[in-house]
Amino acid sequence: MDTGSDLVWFPCHPFECILCDGKYNPAAISNPAPINLSAAPVSCKSRACSAAHSTLSSSDLCAVARCPLETIEISDCAGFSCPPFYYAYADGSLIARLYTDSLSIPMSAPSLILRNFTFGCAHSALAEPIGVAGFGRGVLSLPAQLADYSPQLGNQFSYCLVSHSFDNPVHRPSPLILGRYSANENEKQLGEFQSEFTYTPMLDNPKYPYFYSVGLEAVSVGKRRVAAPESLKMVDSSGNGGMVVDSGTTFTILPSELYQSVVREFSLRVGRVHKRASQIEDKTGLRPCFYLGDDSADEVAKVPAVVLHFVGNSSVALPGRNYFYQFLDGGDDGKWKRKVGCVMLMNGGDAADESGPVGTLGNYQQQGFEVVYDLEKRRVGFARRKCSALWDSLNQR
Repeated sequence: MDTGSDLVWFPCHPFECILCDGKYNPAAISNPAPINLSAAPVSCKSRACSAAHSTLSSSDLCAVARCPLETIEISDCAGFSCPPFYYAYADGSLIARLYTDSLSIPMSAPSLILRNFTFGCAHSALAEPIGVAGFGRGVLSLPAQLADYSPQLGNQFSYCLVSHSFDNPVHRPSPLILGRYSANENEKQLGEFQSEFTYTPMLDNPKYPYFYSVGLEAVSVGKRRVAAPESLKMVDSSGNGGMVVDSGTTFTILPSELYQSVVREFSLRVGRVHKRASQIEDKTGLRPCFYLGDDSADEVAKVPAVVLHFVGNSSVALPGRNYFYQFLDGGDDGKWKRKVGCVMLMNGGDAADESGPVGTLGNYQQQGFEVVYDLEKRRVGFARRKCSALWDSLNQR
């Protein structure tokens, strides 16, 4: 699932994926037909078709679909299918057609059935092999279509990403919750629900309306509060500025000015105790990195606390593992292994040179939080959770 996009799409046979070697098993796309016989193509006159193409009017789309001029003039092109469309992500793209069919969501007994669910059927993609469930703010997203069926289910959703590291596999699924739920007293006593939500308002972006944009006011490193640039606190009338809360981006991206200030403050504190690991930085692209000792040292390095301060007096204190990754380096060539730690934040470049959002809150920094998207009250909330315990609790109901 991806909160940074608004299209639900599946790979359809025959399917070609460029630059996807090792990313998927072609045999996993099991449908032997081009599309299920029950699926119907979306009309070129539909709102969904206009949303997929975004820049073309329905008349233009019907002309591309070869609807005759006299039929276009009397708005009677419903029998002509929506043309194929191109859809791009930050690291991939696809060409697809729109169809409608019934979608089964196994969230209850019996399963919830969404009639006339609109989705993309892709026969070719670049670096996007397995399909995406778009949860963004657009009309094609799963929450938007779910809200048409049941506002109670579609106007709020949340997820809780189980913590993981790159060298340890995730053993529990991360729960995705559609609609609202409440914790009972027994669950609270067990400690699965560790804190109340802290909320920050959603910001509208006229250029990228499907993003969940919020404002970031500052980042605290230890006791030092580093102010964010004005562009990160708001979205202007041209759609520039703000921070996107994105489940589909791995690491948090900060504009260069703020990023440099944060890592400088971090280095001043950690660098007093630990040596800078420049070779690790060159090898991994992460920085700053520090040598923490040999592999016989059991202690976890003490690092300064990092707190994100959002607009609306909302502060989120990140667990150390969410921004400082510790691992072992060496050992393969007979040398001793050394513990290394690296800051897991990315430099997004100069905000003045960028259009659109200037920051992104990535999923690595969201681990161990339940992140709720309240579409009715137009706000995003964060609460510390034991996500694996939350999964167990929800599946016992």
